[in-house]
Amino acid sequence: MSIVDNKKAFFDYFIEDRYEAGLVLEGWEVKAIRDGRVQIKEAYVVVRNDELYLFGAHISPMTTVSGWSHPEALRTRKLLLHKAEMEKLVGKVDRSGYTLVPLNLHFKGGRIKCEVGLAKGKKQHDKRDTEKDRDAKREVEKAMKTHRR
Repeated sequence: MSIVDNKKAFFDYFIEDRYEAGLVLEGWEVKAIRDGRVQIKEAYVVVRNDELYLFGAHISPMTTVSGWSHPEALRTRKLLLHKAEMEKLVGKVDRSGYTLVPLNLHFKGGRIKCEVGLAKGKKQHDKRDTEKDRDAKREVEKAMKTHRR
């Protein structure tokens, strides 16, 4: 079950491959995510010391969080992947000019997972082509709907 999607990632990047990663979260973050108080539109994945981190994901703290914790909305969160997957991703990012972007957050077996996409950036003309294709599909769907009635 998807919690939040990063629609901007599909507009700005060509997604080549997808990986599912676990997230290291604090208790208040899990509660806030379950409540839908998360936004990953501006988020991206960075590589530090051969480990992956989710940077820029905004999790708004709930007002009911206990007083002893000090929630940080834009904290850098560690992503958990198998070592072979991580080495493959780090190699592609370093050598081939790929970027890692979070595509969505979802539940799997009661845990919160982050789907990470191995992506190449789109040029401006590619974005315009994507927009044209989307508009054309929308027009065809609209024509088909009116034709059926």
